[in-house]
Amino acid sequence: MDETLVSATVSAAMLDQWEEATVSFGRQYTTTAPLRLLCDVLLELSAVRTAMSRRQPIDLQERLCRMAAQLSGLSGMILINLGDHRLARSFFRTGRTAADETGDRALRAWICARESLVPLYFGDAREALNLAKKSRDMAGSTPCPAQAMAPVVEARALAALAGNDNKKEIVDQAKRALARARNAFSHMKAEDREDVAFGYTEKQLYFHQGDVLTKLGQTLEAEVVLDQALGKYEDHILDQTLIRLDQAQCKLLDGDVREAVAIATKALSLVPVDYLTDLIVRPAILLGDRLRAANAPNLDEYLAQLRRPKQHQMQGGDA
Repeated sequence: MDETLVSATVSAAMLDQWEEATVSFGRQYTTTAPLRLLCDVLLELSAVRTAMSRRQPIDLQERLCRMAAQLSGLSGMILINLGDHRLARSFFRTGRTAADETGDRALRAWICARESLVPLYFGDAREALNLAKKSRDMAGSTPCPAQAMAPVVEARALAALAGNDNKKEIVDQAKRALARARNAFSHMKAEDREDVAFGYTEKQLYFHQGDVLTKLGQTLEAEVVLDQALGKYEDHILDQTLIRLDQAQCKLLDGDVREAVAIATKALSLVPVDYLTDLIVRPAILLGDRLRAANAPNLDEYLAQLRRPKQHQMQGGDA
């Protein structure tokens, strides 16, 4: 019995290395092509899974569960970027199971908040709203990234549900959610405000506020916030592109169709093909439809940029 209680197939030093690697993957989230990063994260997750299949001392097992939750959540985030929402949901479910084993409310709330982006980006704003509220309840009064992320997703989901109606009640609800997010952000730990993957950063907050205001049709406020957001980004081409597409949408709503096309075309031209995933292509196609409906000039170049992923896949197949 004594041997069983102290048995371990991993050492504390090995876990230290794995935890450092997990933090490193979080930093690479904004600078490495999604598919390439996913391969590295899954290799690390496989090693953690192997270690968890054996009996470990309780303190090591809890650390393994935490890493499993973080790596599964990060895999889900990358799969959102790649446009694979079904597999993303699968990894978030795994992350929830692992996070539940730790008993860490902040970690559980982070997983739930990140998962809420799946329905938000892929067409079910009502489910996104429900998951965001669930994340907020999990976080409770604990200062953590989810306290800021969850109300932001609430606001984005409300804005999406408002559609073209922009009823005052929904606008007010969305703005109150943004106010809660800003307040929670001010109480977050400094290290969480610098962590783009496992925390929540100021540039993300500006970007998401601008996105809400754009969807609510409040273009004057939106353009100011989106400009501030873009000025804070030095990496993460995916977020930068989504910001520029929102800027184009603002111009379109203001009736400046020519400028909307110019901004949108430039936005897509700056994206390397490896990053031109469904996360970008879906809103870009939707914007293209709106530009076409507005009889936008010079639309051919924009549509040519949208066709690049297919051309790249065809070339890859020939190789």
